[in-house]
Amino acid sequence: MTVYDVAVRLPSIGVLRDRCKALAVLECILDGGEPYYAYTRAWGDDEAALMSNGSGDEWAVVFTAEGAFIRVFDHESAMTPFRGSDRELWPGLLNGIPAVFRPHIEEPAFGGEEGQFLATAVLWRLSGDDRWHAGEGITFPPPRGPYDDNGPDGSGLLKILLDDIVDRYVTFAEDYYEIELDPTLIEHVVAHRPLTDAVVQALNAEMTVVRLHEDIAAIGYPMAAV
Repeated sequence: MTVYDVAVRLPSIGVLRDRCKALAVLECILDGGEPYYAYTRAWGDDEAALMSNGSGDEWAVVFTAEGAFIRVFDHESAMTPFRGSDRELWPGLLNGIPAVFRPHIEEPAFGGEEGQFLATAVLWRLSGDDRWHAGEGITFPPPRGPYDDNGPDGSGLLKILLDDIVDRYVTFAEDYYEIELDPTLIEHVVAHRPLTDAVVQALNAEMTVVRLHEDIAAIGYPMAAV
């Protein structure tokens, strides 16, 4: 899988935003600590979904009035800017990116200590576009091995956002939290049905809607009246 494969399979901006919010809500319910998936409606004038696995891999989706911008960084990818002392991006990574998304290349949160933009995959979509785009003419390095799930550019880190998000999140929770989750509960959240104590406590018996209210409201996810 490469960024070109992901571009074909990503949903519309609106659906992607809802899926990102759902992931952040599930993290609030299950963990409540430093989230693996997060969502903020206060990314400057924009909104952003963020993923960090704590091991150096990250992705971010920035939702703007003009569309959406996605940045992926896989620290083990051969396409990392750290492959050389000059910290140059992989050739073609930003080819064709619209000017309205260029400011995100200067975002400090997406850069290293010296301010260089760090990414191994980049995608974007303007509000009026009918598809996602990636840099033109990228030549990818060979796969890292038969068990490489993230692809040569790390774009596989975005697979959780594709149409099989429910099954992928169930698998993620089994691996990361070592718990088994009812897929119907995950589907409830992914479908943006209002949260109730019944749903929340079926996922985490120690959590309630009242305890989650502030965090969930900040994400912009619907809750049942309490």
